[in-house]
Amino acid sequence: MTSPPKWRSVLVAAAATATLLAAGRPASVQTRPPNILLVIADDWSFPHAGAYGDKAVATPAFDRLAREGALFTRAFTAAPSCTPSRAALLTGQPIHRLAEGGNLWGSLPARFDVYPDLLERAGYHVGHAGKGWGPGQFEPGSRSRNPAGPRFASFDEFLAKRSKAQPFAFWFGSTNPHRPYEDGSGVKAGIDPARVTVPPFLPDTAAVRSDLADYDAEVQRFDGELATLLAALERLGEIDNTLVIVTSDNGMPFPRAKATVYDAGTRMPLAMRWPARIARGATIDALVSLTDLAPTILDLARVRIPAGVTGRSLVPLLGGKASPSGWDRVFTERERHANVRAGDASYPARAVRTAEYLYIRNYRPDRWPAGDPTLHFAVGPFGDIDDGPTKQLLIERRDDPAVADFFRLSMAKRPAEELYDIKKDSAQVRNVAAEPSYAQVKARLAKELAAWQRATGDPRAVADDDRWDRYPYYGAPAKSPPTPLEANRTRW
Repeated sequence: MTSPPKWRSVLVAAAATATLLAAGRPASVQTRPPNILLVIADDWSFPHAGAYGDKAVATPAFDRLAREGALFTRAFTAAPSCTPSRAALLTGQPIHRLAEGGNLWGSLPARFDVYPDLLERAGYHVGHAGKGWGPGQFEPGSRSRNPAGPRFASFDEFLAKRSKAQPFAFWFGSTNPHRPYEDGSGVKAGIDPARVTVPPFLPDTAAVRSDLADYDAEVQRFDGELATLLAALERLGEIDNTLVIVTSDNGMPFPRAKATVYDAGTRMPLAMRWPARIARGATIDALVSLTDLAPTILDLARVRIPAGVTGRSLVPLLGGKASPSGWDRVFTERERHANVRAGDASYPARAVRTAEYLYIRNYRPDRWPAGDPTLHFAVGPFGDIDDGPTKQLLIERRDDPAVADFFRLSMAKRPAEELYDIKKDSAQVRNVAAEPSYAQVKARLAKELAAWQRATGDPRAVADDDRWDRYPYYGAPAKSPPTPLEANRTRW
């Protein structure tokens, strides 16, 4: 008996897929490895998307992915800083394992495998456009190209260079919603500042609302970029053959957000779509790390996951069923962000986040967490906070009783240990680490954090030798010294 022609088996598989999708379940039939499209924003925080209930910002493209795929509600970046967070995503490893890769404006040594290289070796056409890994210099890490893959001017150019029917993996790195913003751009984009939710760690003023509206306008611009990419996949006829992943590198560029291990700095939007394996309309509440994306991509592409990867494939979660055990905590950390402290010093922190608590260990509480109050080398005073109207308001009005507490939350020195009760204090503004009623919780989480550090080879758990302070910083110095007004603003 002769075997049926290949086209018949393809039609059978397609029919099975259509039946399962109509029932709202992921298809179990996977005829070939998927294309990969990773779309990453620059400084976008959870929950600023319509799919998460934000009424001020319109994100129809992201919301579409949430409807047609899986929406993650508790996804966390490995680090709240561009370069290390992207390195962790690419390698599937926490930043303390990546040497120079753990710093902003650093390098990523070639001994650390990145998923685009592994996919390329497996036959994928790979590349990136926009902001890839970085900022930093890849050459000192003995790399000949950006770790996100060869650079292309656009998605269309990238697609034109692939061989017929070759699977592809493309990284699109937006520069939105990174600062600077055009003052008033939010209102021009149709965003009503009155509908903006001001987080409890910022003062509720007209200037702050306007600044948040301008941020929302750039979130919408990012969503427009995503819509263009999805339309390109549809024209190509590849949208259902493509694993689409949309997320961000770190939190919004506001005080007590980006460059901190609080949720506003580490909790990320995340949606994924691939009808063959991802349940339609699934909401996944498991605590996951963006270090899990590299092993997930490799797993679905049927490429061996390197032994050094510590992230876990998310495939067990993608069916939309109840989250399996073992996804009840994530670990985040930071080392040097900008060069904003005397001696190019880091502000090292490690944290463990569960559904109920956030525990933070600050290794150098004698240092300024947001950078020195006066200009050291890069950015400016309190330089780990991006400049903008909200930051300037906190500095200029720090003696105003209505603003002073917000200034201290963002700029003042912090104790060696912090603990936040998420259910009572979701914005993490009340540190309960010193309260006797939380002593057992603090001890337990401190022990769990230390165990994770030892298990993953964190140098802070062994030598604690400030090696990150000595790694080269490739960022440019500030263009000019502070003006007398700036010096006066930063006398604190």
